[in-house]
Amino acid sequence: MSEDLKGKTAKGLFWGGLSNGLQQLLNLFFGLFLGRILQPTDYGLIGMLTIFVVVANALQESGFTGALVNKKDLNHKDLNAVFWFSTLMGTALYLILFCCAPLIADFYDEPLLRDLSRVLFLGFLLSSSSTAHNAVLFRNLMVKQRAMTYLFAQGISGTVGIILALNGMAYWGLAMQSVTHLAVQTILLWHFSPWRPTLEWDFRPLRGMIAFSSKILLTNLLTHINNNIFTVLLGKFYKPQVGFYTQANKWSYMGQSLITGMVSNVAQPVLAKVNDETDRQREIFRKMLRFTSFVAFPTLLGLALVAPEFIVITIKEKWLPCVPYLQILCLWGAFIPITTLFSNLIISRGHSNIFLYNTVAVGLLQIILIFAMKSLGIMAMLSAIVTLHVLWLFIWHYFAQRMIGIRLRDVLKDVFPFLGISILCMGCTYLITQSIENIYLMFIAKIIVAAALYASIMYLTKATVFRESLHYLFQHKKG
Repeated sequence: MSEDLKGKTAKGLFWGGLSNGLQQLLNLFFGLFLGRILQPTDYGLIGMLTIFVVVANALQESGFTGALVNKKDLNHKDLNAVFWFSTLMGTALYLILFCCAPLIADFYDEPLLRDLSRVLFLGFLLSSSSTAHNAVLFRNLMVKQRAMTYLFAQGISGTVGIILALNGMAYWGLAMQSVTHLAVQTILLWHFSPWRPTLEWDFRPLRGMIAFSSKILLTNLLTHINNNIFTVLLGKFYKPQVGFYTQANKWSYMGQSLITGMVSNVAQPVLAKVNDETDRQREIFRKMLRFTSFVAFPTLLGLALVAPEFIVITIKEKWLPCVPYLQILCLWGAFIPITTLFSNLIISRGHSNIFLYNTVAVGLLQIILIFAMKSLGIMAMLSAIVTLHVLWLFIWHYFAQRMIGIRLRDVLKDVFPFLGISILCMGCTYLITQSIENIYLMFIAKIIVAAALYASIMYLTKATVFRESLHYLFQHKKG
């Protein structure tokens, strides 16, 4: 890896990690307040509408961010066409869903959703005008600017949510938090991006991107549907459980997105830059795979370990029913950053069709599993889904092997040591701390013991990724 690209990658990972870490701390801070103030039913109402929001977001973006990042000769006309397409698409989708709000309320048999959905859906309408600006920052590895955008948006929107919740607005606080976040994010993306749109209604540049972007769009749509179909099912058939699942999913997502966001900020653009050098690309991919495994497994398995104490201490015992959901979602979340890295590799090679086919296949299997196991209960369905996604990593590897020649034994060599050590550390921590009766001491002890064990094993085994991470952190601090 050239020094310039290596430096940009390290800088991107640093800022991505710092940004995602601070975002999750803010999420934690605001989540604690809101979780204590609000009830499971408040989260349940927002959870029922999530699938409409994420699908609309995917449609207005239409996969053009990835297409713009991969385009060799990007120019103003390309960005301008994407800007006007996304803006018009976002407006049209909002008008459609605004009119469909009564139907959504009828589907869930919940009248409150009619007005709530019309407010919540304002978010994707506002964000539709920032697709091109976000692509410019992403393509040019302006990770610091994106980090500042997301942090300010998180801080301001979280404050709005808490103020409204404290004033008795309950689920409206959650809705306005989401809308405010996207509004602030859009303003700051415009501020940091050097590009500006012009009043030229020329959509011809989209033709050169549509073959690539349409596959990403379909993939994103199916991914969002797959990720949220479970919530839809709960809202329809197990309404009392929606709030608990939504809360568990929120904390699990915070954990895995910390790593996924850090890696995704740099993976696709960096891998795309060395697309013509297969050996070099394979080397970069393996380094990213080791780093991802090194961080993901102890983080998510650690969250599963402390889940009972964490939930009771932070958002009170009323949320205890969400603990089993959180623990199994953490197991799934530990592998999501690795899946994301494989998908970034495939997209960087220009094979958005393979990305699409994989998502379609795993999505259809997931839906089949959900309905086949519906009568066995929520935990049985979740266990089956998690198993499916973990095993599907071998399918992702098959395509990666065809593209860059990476062997399965090399992937296992890069991944399994960190998985095994993480399981060992969490198991030993559980045994060491199980006799502690005070819940606060138990929580602190689990974190300290697990972190100390993991760091010690990394040090004693002279893990390269551990030494390189420490070296970069201290070097950056001195700089």
